[in-house]
Amino acid sequence: MSRYCYILALSLFVLTANAQEFTSFSKAKKHLSQQVTDNTRTLYCNCNIKKQGKKLVPDPASCGYTPRLPYTRNGKENARAQRIEWEHIMPAWEFGHQLQCWQDGGRKHCRKVSEQFRKMEADIHNLAPAIGEINGDRSNFRFGMLPSTEANYGACPVKIDFKLRRIEPPEYARKRIADAYFYMEKTYGLKISPQQRKLFTAWQKQ
Repeated sequence: MSRYCYILALSLFVLTANAQEFTSFSKAKKHLSQQVTDNTRTLYCNCNIKKQGKKLVPDPASCGYTPRLPYTRNGKENARAQRIEWEHIMPAWEFGHQLQCWQDGGRKHCRKVSEQFRKMEADIHNLAPAIGEINGDRSNFRFGMLPSTEANYGACPVKIDFKLRRIEPPEYARKRIADAYFYMEKTYGLKISPQQRKLFTAWQKQ
């Protein structure tokens, strides 16, 4: 799939999915999973997504993805490399830390006491399908450029530097990421650092 087709497919997916608002992350994920079509692709690797019953799984053959860690420390297959998860583009840690409830008790406490947090966590403008391993590796790292870092996921071009706590997404995903950040800022009054703002402004023009 070309970069243009990828962006178009992702945009159509977002527009279709965003017809509803949620205050439950689990309900938002269920809704998004039901909207997945043959044209839906993962955010970072541009992989096709297959349905296995109620599960969503990546199709590595469609994108050349290979796990960074095929097996866990216990010698078991890395289950997260074989499933689709719904990635918060702006991490829950990032928007949650801007609320008092997070300072008082973290994510679980915010879910319990803050309607605003529940809306942000379940906002499908800020959610995208990602391979579980990459979602986990990304953690709450900030986006940035990593010219000296190699990709570690086969032909999937996403780069993650664990020491710098940075992630560089492929070019085809950057506008979607920038749009999500600016949407979260506008909708919920969240803060974006000057460095990130400069980066995302450039990405929106790509």
